[in-house]
Order: sequence, then structure tokens, then C-alpha cells
Amino acid sequence: MAVKTPFEMAIEVKGLTRRFGDFTAVDHVSFEVPAGEVVGYLGPNGSGKTTTIRMLLGLLRPSEGQARVLGFDVVRQAEEIRARVGYMSQKFALYHELTVEENLAFYAGVYGVRERARLEEVLALVGLKGMERQRAGELSVGWRQRVALATAIAHHPQLLFLDEPTSGVDPVARRAFWDLIYEMVDDGVTAFVTTHYMDEAEYCGRVGIMRDGRLLAMDTPSALKEHALPGRAWDVYAQPLMPALDALSRCPGVLRAGLVSDHLRAVAAPEVTAEALRAGMLATGIRIVRLEPAEPTLEDVFLALEAKSEAAGGQYL
Repeated sequence: MAVKTPFEMAIEVKGLTRRFGDFTAVDHVSFEVPAGEVVGYLGPNGSGKTTTIRMLLGLLRPSEGQARVLGFDVVRQAEEIRARVGYMSQKFALYHELTVEENLAFYAGVYGVRERARLEEVLALVGLKGMERQRAGELSVGWRQRVALATAIAHHPQLLFLDEPTSGVDPVARRAFWDLIYEMVDDGVTAFVTTHYMDEAEYCGRVGIMRDGRLLAMDTPSALKEHALPGRAWDVYAQPLMPALDALSRCPGVLRAGLVSDHLRAVAAPEVTAEALRAGMLATGIRIVRLEPAEPTLEDVFLALEAKSEAAGGQYL
């Protein structure tokens, strides 16, 4: 059953700010989320992602700024918002002594959903058929994740807030969870997902990058990679590895260098060539196995935006 989305913008945020005493957790954030989109909110722990969600749910009052969710004001109409959205928190709020079915029935009942057919539909959607009588506390993290998602969508929400939903979950379960998200989006739901997994953000239509309460950028992953990096990315396979990292960092035009698994990754100014990098490292006695242009990642983007923000004294980009 498709979800009706009468609003062009599911979320509208202007200058949203939240202070706790002298600490600013969210600092004048502005963005929009069109209905039917999957938006990732990417950033390390403590960057303000959860505080943003709590304000959008009407659970925290903004210190400054405005926000509307599904057309409702987050301060004056919080109850209307909570009746129409689904929320999956960082720590799955399940009763471990209750079964899968009992947890779902309880949370669905909070929203006035008691039809057995709807509960069966939700169990089937998230792949929990046949597991109804298992206690939640006996399930793996990946399966508890599915139960938590089921409780968040039982009432046909128009918008899903998923706060670090795959934290601590293995890569296979994470991929399966994103498949579930897109099944619901195909049915008309909007999804706002926070994560600190850089690779996971690639699944999103647009990505907002948070740092220290500030929204550094928001765009499609491809656009961020194209416009946010100050140069080109290179993969360098060289030995010995740590001296090679030091040599690479010292090459003229190299803006940032770091370890990536079994090799090095560098971001260098656009005019820097492979020959220049190779010559700079060979001059220090490093043996280069392979040096090639690399496809930028969102981690490259995040680090570049972080460095730019620091260089600007923490000002907005």
C-alpha cells in the first residue's frame, strides 16, 4: 500500500540551533528533504546528528531557528509529527523478554494499530515470518535491528527517522537493511538516516556531512566527490609502508596522505602528476609497486571538508 505524500518537502530546516548551556550541539543548520528521498546524515559520534533528529521529532526545543516536518511546525505541532513518522533510535528500544510478535503488537498498539493483517504484512516485509515466537533478547543484533524497524513502520509512517540503525551490524546485514529501506521508499516513504559509516552513505540519494554541530555540505555523493575535493586522489602501493607514507606526505603538491588498508591514499593538487609523485618518493629511497589515480570516496570528501573548515577557523563552508 503506497504512502500518500501530500507535501513537496518532507523536512524544511532553517537556522536550526540547539545549545546545552555553553555547548552548541547543533549550530545554525539549514536543509530541505523532498518527499520520497533517502537522505544520509553523515558524521562522527558527537557531531550533532541525534540532536538534529530529536528536534525534528519535537523531543527537544530548538534554541534558535525553525523546522517543519510533513508540513507541521516542530515546536507547536510535535504531536501531529510523531503520529506520522517512524523513529528507530540508536539503541533498539525492544523488550528483550517479549517475543518478536509481542514487541510488534505492543508498539503498533501505541499508534492504535491492532489489525492482525497489518502485523503480518510488516513481519513479512522485514523478513521476520517464522520468527514471531522468538524472544527479542535471544536474537542477533542484525535480527533485532529488523524487529526495531518493524516497530517503527507498523503505523504506515510517511517519514522514517533512522538513527545509526546499522551500528554494530555486520556488512551483510547492513546491505540487507538498506534493501529494506529502499523497498519502503519505493512505496512512497521518505527516509532520513544518520550514520558514521562512510561507505554506507553511498546508498543515499543525498548526503549531509556534519562536524561539530555544523552542516559542512549536503549534495549527492557524486557531486560531493566532484566539487568538495581540492584536487585528485591517488592510490600508492609502496614499501616500506610507514616510511612511504612520510615520503608521500612530503611530496610537493600533496594536500593529504593516509593509510588505506594495505596501501596509501593521497589527495594532491590538480597539477600534480603521477611522474611527480613517483619522482618525489623515489628520491627518498622508497620502492613503488604501483601508483594510479583513485576514485574519490566520501571519506576523502569528509576529511577535505573538515580541513577546509579548520582552515577557515570553524566557519561555514
